Amino acid sequence: MAMAISFFAVPLIVVSRKHPNLRETWTLIAALAKWGIVLSMLPAVLAGQAYSISLFSIVPGIPFAFRVDTLGIYFALIASTLWIVTSIYSIGYVRGVGEQKQTRYFASFALCLSATIGIAFAANLVTFFICYEILSIATYPLVIHKETPEAIRSGRKYLAFALTAGLCLLTAIIWLYQQSPALDFQAGGFLETTNFSARSLIWIFVLFLVGCGVKAGIMPLQSWLPAAMVAPTPVSALLHAVAVVKAGVFGLLRITGYVFGPETLRAIGGDKLLAVLATITLLVGSLLALRQTNLKRRLAYSTIAHLSYILLGAALLGVLSWRGSLLHLANHATLKITLFFCAGALYVKTRRENISDLDGIGRQMPWTMGAFTLAALGLVGFPPLNGFVSKWYLTLGMLDGMHYFYFGALLVASLLCAGYLLPVAYRAFFVPAASPKKIDEASPWLVIPLITTVVLSFLLGIFPNLFFRFFELAGQIATAVIGGTQ
Repeated sequence: MAMAISFFAVPLIVVSRKHPNLRETWTLIAALAKWGIVLSMLPAVLAGQAYSISLFSIVPGIPFAFRVDTLGIYFALIASTLWIVTSIYSIGYVRGVGEQKQTRYFASFALCLSATIGIAFAANLVTFFICYEILSIATYPLVIHKETPEAIRSGRKYLAFALTAGLCLLTAIIWLYQQSPALDFQAGGFLETTNFSARSLIWIFVLFLVGCGVKAGIMPLQSWLPAAMVAPTPVSALLHAVAVVKAGVFGLLRITGYVFGPETLRAIGGDKLLAVLATITLLVGSLLALRQTNLKRRLAYSTIAHLSYILLGAALLGVLSWRGSLLHLANHATLKITLFFCAGALYVKTRRENISDLDGIGRQMPWTMGAFTLAALGLVGFPPLNGFVSKWYLTLGMLDGMHYFYFGALLVASLLCAGYLLPVAYRAFFVPAASPKKIDEASPWLVIPLITTVVLSFLLGIFPNLFFRFFELAGQIATAVIGGTQ
């Protein structure tokens, strides 16, 4: 039902195209209902229960089935919670800039979130693949929304990357199915080196790595992501914080922890391969972010870097590093969506997109730039924002496992993060504006969501288990996957 409710909303949104208020009411009702359904399952999942449903058989022995486990509900809570604020923000944004084809926009948005929840609750690899590809297709109309030549080019690039990745993912699944017909996710993994040669397993892992790594922004598979910044800002927020890239990261968490598992990954060297790629990505992504003069592109490269914090923690295969990885999955989402919301509010009010044009804007739009500054500090890792908590556990996992090289890389990446985000805040508040033109704060439709997400980031930094029990869930998942303590 949590997945289906957004599907049900799509036709209602479409038939209400001539009545914008009704159309957006359906969007908000679907978002709130989805969130309520997901939240209602949390107590039972925390108590060790798992909801499951099998609908029909896709191939012999593989049903189209869903199962709500701890990792699935963790991701679904992030997506469904942030969809509510993104929906509110989207209403203010599309009306503020007079976007065309708003009905298509909201219908595609609803379809994307249905696919995301399907990815979260998929019980096996085949169901995961189907929902994963639905997400790829549903996102395309959002990327090309403006229908400019640049948007069309970016959409084609996105689709080329996404469909090629899907082909790799399907190849890996078929290869596994030939040798191991049971493809249900299992904490700790279901693959054993006795059923496959080590050479076969590493190639299967590489296929999975490409299949999910495109959406996760692993270098050199990331170039579609900055190009997709041509889309409206709420779409950028969807791409970076709620659905697409997080679906890629979530997929790799499923693959490493619920398909291969720690023992098999270590045996084939998959953990080292993922760790090296993640380290290269978080360092190079941070360096490339420093070079960007367009605010959204700088945030895009920041996302590429921070997604690899999550992947690096998972690759180290320790309870503490996995907990840090999972916490960063949620914490990066609330912080990065705040930054994109702020970028969108700036564009609606000023049509400014370049960092050099933001001098003095913080004095005129204090709520927007104040939230931007706090979210930037959170991503750098300053307490008491939630980014500090996840980086703390990532650091503990690295030190406890004596991964000093990776600790050094994380430290350098955090310093680079300060280098590409904090100067934006400095210019906004401490550099005089070039023009004396008066600019008012953005509308409440834009400001309230960004204030909400930055306050949520602040509260989760002080009380990591508040509201959604992310801290407890992350601990349960890490212990189930790794199978013990560090």
